[in-house]
Amino acid sequence: MTTASKITLIRVAFIPVYMVLMYLSGGEPNGWMYASLAVFILASVTDFIDGYIARKYGQISDFGKFLDPLADKLLVIAAMAMFCEWAVVPAWVLMIVLTREFAVTGLRLVAVGKGTVIAAGWSGKVKTASTMIGLCVMMAFPSVGWLCDAVIGVILVTTVYSGVEYFIQNWKCLWE
Repeated sequence: MTTASKITLIRVAFIPVYMVLMYLSGGEPNGWMYASLAVFILASVTDFIDGYIARKYGQISDFGKFLDPLADKLLVIAAMAMFCEWAVVPAWVLMIVLTREFAVTGLRLVAVGKGTVIAAGWSGKVKTASTMIGLCVMMAFPSVGWLCDAVIGVILVTTVYSGVEYFIQNWKCLWE
């Protein structure tokens, strides 16, 4: 197993720790919330570190290609689900995010079945980064309603835009 994949596994291991801390916070700005924010930031940083190591040292593997985006999705969905439980993020927003993730993953699976690899696009990377940063802002300032609403707006726009872009650029994979 590569070093990059081990770092990705660390990100996955952070998710239950993050969830427990978020539950303990009760959605309130307290020590537990800030501890969960610290874990979320550490987990998010591993996304950039494992990608850098994989590219720089030629550690790109099929396992890493599978696990890295899965770890990202699980971390983001864990945070959004907690905010949804506390009625900060509407359920329909979480559903749009989940739908985009399943749809793009399905498109990639169809493409791989036809011998085509759909690499992560720039808009997908922007979506991931803005979502992770936005969720950090929401954890840092959970009681500032307008700020949480703005973050949700950014998450929605980048999620929908990147999802539509993936399908426009790779539509032929579905019909070949």
